[in-house]
Amino acid sequence: MLDANTGMTEELYLLDHYLKEFDAKVVEVGDDYVVLDRTAFFPRASGLEGDTGKIATETGEYRVIGGKRAGGKVIHFLETTDGLRPGMDVHGIIDWENRYRQMRLHTASHIVASLFYQKYGAEITGGHITAEKARDMLNVDQLTPEMVNDVFSKANEIAQKAIPVNVYWLPREKALKIPGIVKLAARMPPSIERWRIVEIPGVDIQADGGPHVANTKEIGEIIFLKKENKGKGKKTIHFTVQP
Repeated sequence: MLDANTGMTEELYLLDHYLKEFDAKVVEVGDDYVVLDRTAFFPRASGLEGDTGKIATETGEYRVIGGKRAGGKVIHFLETTDGLRPGMDVHGIIDWENRYRQMRLHTASHIVASLFYQKYGAEITGGHITAEKARDMLNVDQLTPEMVNDVFSKANEIAQKAIPVNVYWLPREKALKIPGIVKLAARMPPSIERWRIVEIPGVDIQADGGPHVANTKEIGEIIFLKKENKGKGKKTIHFTVQP
């Protein structure tokens, strides 16, 4: 629930990526948004699109079209807030097909990014994930078809190994001692003393706050779509998953 002292929404997706429905209370209502005391709706963050879905109340159903974090709260954007008021009980329902595809692509992106880094020293400088595809920007001067084929072939081998994807928390000081995690976690606010870690054993480990599949086998086949050359040290790859 929303902490009365900190005003922070309880983020249920941090603990259970497969939670499709939940109960909560409305704590704030705006012209086009509501804040709930707890939520399974992942807000747009860290390059991932936010969840969509609906919340059901005694006054009817309201479409959730996106979300964001603001001052420790999770803001849920709605098509309308007519009839909503603080204190109301709501039942949230995630658009699961949309969420699950993003989970698959998110885990796939960790594998792809790790392979580009290990094999070619390429770091990810930005990216974006929707339910349709993922886009990663690489700080490499050259991105050959051979490099792409090498990485995506190996990424699919890894996905098919059915490796568990582990999520846990570490104190900041301990997390900083993990080789390779500093460049991935450097953008996190220094005031955060416990970092959420996502680890694919033997493949990748990152500080990460988004939802993932529980096992790499769930990813399916990782399909390279295209690459873009935006100048020296600025290469972009696009990929998706199927079925």
